[in-house]
Amino acid sequence: MSTERVNPPDLSPATGFSHAVVATGSRVVFLAGQTALDGDGKVTGDTLPEQFGRALTNLLTALRAAGGTPADLARVTVYATDVAAYRSHAPELGRLWRELAGRDYPAMAVVEVVRLWDEKAMIELDGFAVLP
Repeated sequence: MSTERVNPPDLSPATGFSHAVVATGSRVVFLAGQTALDGDGKVTGDTLPEQFGRALTNLLTALRAAGGTPADLARVTVYATDVAAYRSHAPELGRLWRELAGRDYPAMAVVEVVRLWDEKAMIELDGFAVLP
């Protein structure tokens, strides 16, 4: 088995990680945690839904650059600094998911954390996809 590191030029530069890793043989794509970073590496969005939309867009950008589609996502973990806020915004977050990723939902978990790598980040998404 071999792996290919994929770091799309329209995402923040990868330092100490890859945005996506493609494992050939079984075509499993491991997606690094994505927050609401813009192309300059700055967190964007003042609200949880704004940050969720950007983080999901970043995750899907990495997945597409690796040759996958949202339907290929097998597992996504959501790390939130405030699960109560996540729950209160759940309808809007669900709408954002459907707009950006469709209705092929992966296995998911939501985990509350004290803080994320980027201090202003409220949410981070990571996961893996299995490509045909």
